[in-house]
Amino acid sequence: MAPRTVKATRYVTPLREGGSLPAIVEADDDGLYVLKFRGAGQGTKALIAELLAGELARALGLPVPEIVFVEVDATLARTEPDPEIQDLIRASAGLNLALDYLPGSIAFDPAAEKVEPALASAIVWFDAYVTNVDRTARNTNMLMWHRRLWLIDHGAALYFQHSWDNYLERSRSPFKQIKDHVLLPSASQLEEADARLSSLVTPELIEGLLALVPDEWLTSESRFEGPAGHRAAYAEYLLTRLQTPRDFVKEAADARAVSV
Repeated sequence: MAPRTVKATRYVTPLREGGSLPAIVEADDDGLYVLKFRGAGQGTKALIAELLAGELARALGLPVPEIVFVEVDATLARTEPDPEIQDLIRASAGLNLALDYLPGSIAFDPAAEKVEPALASAIVWFDAYVTNVDRTARNTNMLMWHRRLWLIDHGAALYFQHSWDNYLERSRSPFKQIKDHVLLPSASQLEEADARLSSLVTPELIEGLLALVPDEWLTSESRFEGPAGHRAAYAEYLLTRLQTPRDFVKEAADARAVSV
């Protein structure tokens, strides 16, 4: 199902802990959302990563807050006193992306919360697959809400898209940063997770996820034949990365063997 589209009606507050100044906004459905701005440093590529990785995680049964498209009007900046935020809002006029705001949620604390091996293994497998560098003990990008774990902030995943040189060759690379994953010590079922999850990532699933990406976000690479060519390159990378042997799985297993 394609994400809903809402319109931002009020800028509520910035979330200063995010490098790209995400913010809580209210929308025309009276909901509150954590908005990721297209005018921030990584531009629409961060939104593409957020959308693709987030919806892929959901398709694999992992807990991710609802993702929505958000229309931002430049006039929203008029009531914001901070010039930096004014500039960010104006630069982000148009279609942006947001996650449902989880009121009362708290950051995941690995010292206080235990994650079942099956779920930990699935999350580690997923993060190694999408090359998500932001799931460390210092910055877990996971929340506890109603006693349930939620995955957030995937804008730094799929970092291959920031340089398309040799992207197919790089798709076969292990993900060495997985050694720093906060859930790696609990991920004792990586082999089972690999067998189950890899079978779910089908060409049809990848094609469907890529169809969600707006054409206007796929204009930064002149090497591709328009948005369709751009989507085809993403699909090529993601499906080639799944081919056996999957070195990113072995890398995770080896790193866990050292850490426990």
